[in-house]
Amino acid sequence: MRLPFGLLVASGAAGVLSAAAALLAMTAASLQFGLVMLLALLGHVLLGRGARRVRWAVAAGIGLLVVVAAMRLLWHQEQVVDVGWTAYGPTAAETSILGPWRDSIDRQRLAALGLALGVVCLAAGVLALPARGRRRRVATAVLALLLLAWFGLDSAPEFVDYPLPDLLATVWPALLAALVAMGALALSGSRADHRWLLPAGLFLLSLTAANTYSDLAGIWSGWWDLANPNQNAFLQLGMTVSASAGDSLEVSSAVEKAIALAGAGLTAVGALRSSRETPASPV
Repeated sequence: MRLPFGLLVASGAAGVLSAAAALLAMTAASLQFGLVMLLALLGHVLLGRGARRVRWAVAAGIGLLVVVAAMRLLWHQEQVVDVGWTAYGPTAAETSILGPWRDSIDRQRLAALGLALGVVCLAAGVLALPARGRRRRVATAVLALLLLAWFGLDSAPEFVDYPLPDLLATVWPALLAALVAMGALALSGSRADHRWLLPAGLFLLSLTAANTYSDLAGIWSGWWDLANPNQNAFLQLGMTVSASAGDSLEVSSAVEKAIALAGAGLTAVGALRSSRETPASPV
């Protein structure tokens, strides 16, 4: 077994274990296996065959995703277990919540920025692939437009209910990642490999970016409601409890993890395959 293929197999196995750990609510293990998956994928890209400019652009994108995964794992390890408290409206309690909440938003923005830069690098790798024909681009363009319409309708409430400048100042990295991923998806049809791994990966990567935007916007909107009680919102501070039991299955978390890792993997492998399938591509 050649080393690049072995790394690809190891990457797939680690991705499955990461999703399984997320399903069992084992967050630390899921993050660790996800990091291993991306590291193995990065090794496969660096050692694999493919057009040089495509390979290096894809490697840069996966490398940035590795950095994001490492940051998330570090933040999780630094997280302090909060047993909660009972409080009903004191200013001190609000201040003690708003500070860590704001720190969480800043960390999520940093992770979203890393994702956006990674997506930009992956999109550069896609654009470096020669177009084989315009007809195949129609299918992915239509799919990207449908995805963009869904994304716009889903995110519309935040743009209506909250101040637009403040919202955009917070969520712009995730918004950029989603738009770039969808743009790359629209152009990927004419550059796709024979198995269409590249469009499939970019579709999943677009869903990941859209989910990152939704999470960041949701965290920020909750913070904004609490920080601006004069907006006729009913707020009450109470006991903080965990929403999940130790023996419960986190299906949605496992699906999100699987989509994110599969999107990165399929995009990288699809781009390399497409560059190798092009007769005139430089190696």
